[in-house]
Amino acid sequence: MTLRLSPKLRTALLGSLFVCFMGGLGFASVPLYRMFCEATGFGGATMRGTEAPGAIGQTVRVAFDANTSQKLPWIFKPEQRVSTIQIGGRDIAFYTAKNLSDKPVTGTATFNVTPTQAGKYFTKIQCFCFTQQTLAPGEEMRMPVIYYVDPKIVDDPDTKDVREITLSYTFYPVDSEKTPG
Repeated sequence: MTLRLSPKLRTALLGSLFVCFMGGLGFASVPLYRMFCEATGFGGATMRGTEAPGAIGQTVRVAFDANTSQKLPWIFKPEQRVSTIQIGGRDIAFYTAKNLSDKPVTGTATFNVTPTQAGKYFTKIQCFCFTQQTLAPGEEMRMPVIYYVDPKIVDDPDTKDVREITLSYTFYPVDSEKTPG
């Protein structure tokens, strides 16, 4: 027994299937893009690691940048603006955030690295990015970033002349009414 669909019903079913597929693709695109960027260093995304490979005797300057959305009542800044580090050696930087409002506020940070071609060699071991941070009224928090620059940066023709890398974070407010609890 064969099921025959009218052309209108077949078109409606295919259209519905297409809409469901595109909705699912849209829902999955953000985490898939994030995974792609972390795997390739695309767009200045950094890599994730667990252990630094060891210093190779060459250095690079790392500049630290901090930005805050105008909708977030925080002061956010690096404790140190620039550091000269050993390539391949583990290092740590601290950022501070302070809630200037009279109520608890939750924020989350995104990051990027410039020049963008250096992103795949900038490896974070520990970071506060993409993690919601809630600060009580007037509370100040110190947030560490443990990182290293992969020695492969000196062998890549696109990055062998890079002498300074900028790690930039931007904090945005999290809408607590839409965030599961």
